[in-house]
Amino acid sequence: MTETNATDEATVTVTEVVLPGKVAPSGLRLVQRALPTPAAGQALVRVESTAVSFAEGAMRRGRYHGQPAFPFVPGYDLVGVVEAVGPGVDRALVGRRVASLTKTGGWATAVLLTAADLVEVPDGIAADDAETLIVNGLTAYQMLHRSAKVRAGQTILVTGVSGGVGTVLAQLARHVGARVIGTAHPRHHEALRTLGVEPIDYRDPDLTARVRALAPDGVDAVFDHLGGASVTLSYRLLNRTGTLVSYSIAAALDDTRPVLLDFLPLLAKLAFWNYLPTRRHASFYDVWAGAGKPDSAKREAFRARMRTDLAQVFDLLRDGRLTAMIAARFPLAEVAEAMELAESSGRTAVGKIILVP
Repeated sequence: MTETNATDEATVTVTEVVLPGKVAPSGLRLVQRALPTPAAGQALVRVESTAVSFAEGAMRRGRYHGQPAFPFVPGYDLVGVVEAVGPGVDRALVGRRVASLTKTGGWATAVLLTAADLVEVPDGIAADDAETLIVNGLTAYQMLHRSAKVRAGQTILVTGVSGGVGTVLAQLARHVGARVIGTAHPRHHEALRTLGVEPIDYRDPDLTARVRALAPDGVDAVFDHLGGASVTLSYRLLNRTGTLVSYSIAAALDDTRPVLLDFLPLLAKLAFWNYLPTRRHASFYDVWAGAGKPDSAKREAFRARMRTDLAQVFDLLRDGRLTAMIAARFPLAEVAEAMELAESSGRTAVGKIILVP
């Protein structure tokens, strides 16, 4: 894939998955193009592992706030090996396995990335295992520790606990000594019990009563990815000092109206609850919050926070205290099948859908 000339510049032809517009998974296109050599501050990364997340499903529907104009290359995160670096980048990075939170661009055999955005993956962690913990692990860790500040002895509720974020969140919560109640399809309940989750059928018409039977005084935190009516139910299930963390609007995934018309009422509802004279708290979590502009002080603080939190998650994985939950692996050329499985994961898969370039 890579040729190196006498001036140590890389010439690379890459295969990428292009999302041309609002299409079914079968409408994704595989294309090839040449990458330029790394510019100042850049690194060329050969992708070992990337994945399908909720974000790509939303993007192909035009439902992800802030997504680029079509056509573009999806891929929210990746793990790979640095093959070349541009001027101003430490050459010791070459040959190292790294992780990157990209938002787009990861579905490719190689990518050019800003070197400052790379996080080194500790030795002894496989690429696919590390991939399960980038956006999912970062999201779960920050929601648990930075947003809700969950402590030992507390009880939390996780909606859609069988998904990529949910399985990591459940494990991290159990690691700190919290009790985990989670909603999921019954076919996943056995696997979830092995993670220490107390599962509830997400289709149960009396979900509130089921949760109240397990936590009569309410739960200390709810992590809700559905939005809409679900977030109201989640708030009502909190105890007197509980915290609600909303982090997606999955229930509105197939709506046809502008996505802001779903987000704005949710944000208004969360803000209203925080003005009420109670000790409860509600917030919306965005993994990119506080990122700021490139090369700004905010971006540097964001990078430092990301490195710190990912290091914690990777250490837990390496030490065997966290299990990488991989639902399936697909070659990059079978991305349509991977996306179809990922979008039905509430019924058929537990964990992350991996793409192997």
